[in-house]
Amino acid sequence: MADQTHVLFVEDDDVIREATQLALERDGFVVTAMPDGLSGLEAFRTDRPDIALLDVMVPGLDGVSLCRRIRDESTVPVIMLSARADSIDVVLGLEAGADDYVTKPFDGAVLVARIRAVLRRFGHAGGGRAQEPDSLASGGMLAFGDLEVDTEGMEVRRAGQPVALTPTEMRLLLEFSSAPGTVLSRDKLLERVWDYGWGGDTRVVDVHVQRLRQKIGQDRIETVRGFGYKLKA
Repeated sequence: MADQTHVLFVEDDDVIREATQLALERDGFVVTAMPDGLSGLEAFRTDRPDIALLDVMVPGLDGVSLCRRIRDESTVPVIMLSARADSIDVVLGLEAGADDYVTKPFDGAVLVARIRAVLRRFGHAGGGRAQEPDSLASGGMLAFGDLEVDTEGMEVRRAGQPVALTPTEMRLLLEFSSAPGTVLSRDKLLERVWDYGWGGDTRVVDVHVQRLRQKIGQDRIETVRGFGYKLKA
């Protein structure tokens, strides 16, 4: 996977940018590194990378705005890089369409693991589409009120109209669809959707559920306080 994966990396700190680029290239990734958001957007449009790593605070066009511009044009996976774990910029980046985030300073091995985890659920690891939950592997059409989920064609319709989901949102919906009416904890969703083999920030789940609700209906996914979320059957 890695030797065929093109990474766009946007970071204005010269030391971090060069060191991270070298570390990723040692792992077999092809890296295009840019120092600001405008050059990053141009590189994205020219090179069409497999994944984008965007620092939140870059000049010209900040990382959140760049993520939003990328998401307007593509469903390519995006990981935000933020210097503070408690920063509002993390949530803003996720709301703009990022799939995950990594806090700086980061260990190179951790960053590579997170990149590979994102790529696996986007289907790059197997050279095809993202893997489905085991309970949906046989495929089929599922219906929940006016919501239809085609687990074979990876398509969603609401009231007969197509719903455009990012691969992460689709993966999240598939998890809910595999067990309608069952409460799924945030930790379980982090494990199944984000492939976290370790504890993660549950804000990632909360923001993606919020985005998914906006697309399939605010009342379709219910919050069960203190436990998690469930899809209304």
